[in-house]
Amino acid sequence: MQTLVIDTNVIISAAITGKGNPAQIVKMVSDRKYQVCYNEHILAEYKSVLSRRRFMFSPEKQKTLINEIVEIGVVVNPSPSDIPMADESDRIFYDTAKEAGAILITGNTKHYPTEQFITTPAEFIKQINTKRPPAR
Repeated sequence: MQTLVIDTNVIISAAITGKGNPAQIVKMVSDRKYQVCYNEHILAEYKSVLSRRRFMFSPEKQKTLINEIVEIGVVVNPSPSDIPMADESDRIFYDTAKEAGAILITGNTKHYPTEQFITTPAEFIKQINTKRPPAR
């Protein structure tokens, strides 16, 4: 099963809109079509951002999202890399994806080095749709 690391901005976008590419990705993970990788640092980031007042997510919604990731995901604890990062807080997502051989899905590709395994939600959805056989 293909593994993914999902940046916080994708989780937030999916939770806010419930539709669009980020929501499709989160649904595919929920449906266990893809394996999500996480660790305590990624969960802490998710929790921190989900609890921001401006998003107004109920405590129940926050807990449901986190619990689902924990329940269906796999823990990956990477060694820290020394690759230069535009935003140091994104390193854990990069290192986790690199360690797991996973695809890193982010809305902020400019924060990461240019690597083949880093993609946007739109690019990911486009890629998987082109690999599917045509509908009959």
